Amino acid sequence: MDFGLVLQTDPPASRVVSLMKRAERNGFRYGWTFDSAVLWQEPFVIYSQILANTRKLKVGPMVTNPGTRTWEVTASTFATLNDMFGNRTVCGIGRGDSAMRVAGRTPNTLARISEAMKVIRALGRGEEADLGGTRIRFPWIREGAELPVWMAAYGPKALKMAGEEADGFILQLADLYLTEYMVKAVKDAAAAAGRDPSEVTVCVAAPAYVTEDDSPEALAHARDQCRWFGGMVGNHVADLVARYGEHSAQVPGELTDYIKTRQGYDYAHHGRSGNPDTAFVPDEIVDRFCVIGPVGRHIEKLTALRALGVDQFAVYDMHDAQEATIDAYGTQVIPAFNA
Repeated sequence: MDFGLVLQTDPPASRVVSLMKRAERNGFRYGWTFDSAVLWQEPFVIYSQILANTRKLKVGPMVTNPGTRTWEVTASTFATLNDMFGNRTVCGIGRGDSAMRVAGRTPNTLARISEAMKVIRALGRGEEADLGGTRIRFPWIREGAELPVWMAAYGPKALKMAGEEADGFILQLADLYLTEYMVKAVKDAAAAAGRDPSEVTVCVAAPAYVTEDDSPEALAHARDQCRWFGGMVGNHVADLVARYGEHSAQVPGELTDYIKTRQGYDYAHHGRSGNPDTAFVPDEIVDRFCVIGPVGRHIEKLTALRALGVDQFAVYDMHDAQEATIDAYGTQVIPAFNA
């Protein structure tokens, strides 16, 4: 199993770079960031510094979207980084929840994501692509260029599209039942489309918080530090409920039931511990969606995720123990999976 680190690009950028360097030293192979131009600093500028200051770490957004940047600009940015540093980027893409909404726009449709994935992947690999009637390619890309495109998804149509079209599937929660359910949906869609399901990389991303013990006090603190994640996921779940209804056979209740008391969401606190808009998230959801507790619990849950077909666990590291979490994973968790 691979491991990734997910950060927001809060200033100073030097701290983001420093944490990514620390992650690589501890055995992490991927470095991810949020991509929301209003809320945080520009990630692609920071990627260049991360890549320059690491040796093998692969970087990318979790996730970008096809609405805030034109597709040829997105592809050119990835391709330039790959040309400079040797195929060390991944294009994570999704609807653009925070990036679009804080700019007063509606998140992108699946049809638009589908079109964008094809164009960005082709251009990033040096192939020709159709930009609405104009066919282009980058003449400066050298042979051997690669750009995998991984798609974030929750709903049935998005899961199907990820299996049919994406190089990887990003699932932003670590619940065992939902992971099994959604990975199966993606793999089944891949097989039905004539693809080899094993070629779709599965990345589960969720907060991880390592405690010294499993005392009620330690676990309560960890839950409070990670409760923001249930609120973030709740934004996507609310969209699914609006589309499919509260008791739809197409969306499992294990994903939707917990947002019944959700009242609103202020993106000024997006992805941050202490988010006041996440009081509706119960402890049970934090325990299911995140990975918290002593090291043994992390190894146990990640072992179960790996058995469900998960290829990478990406640690959302937005809480009060960033360095400690990276170090605990590097010294105790990651070695358990490399042995």
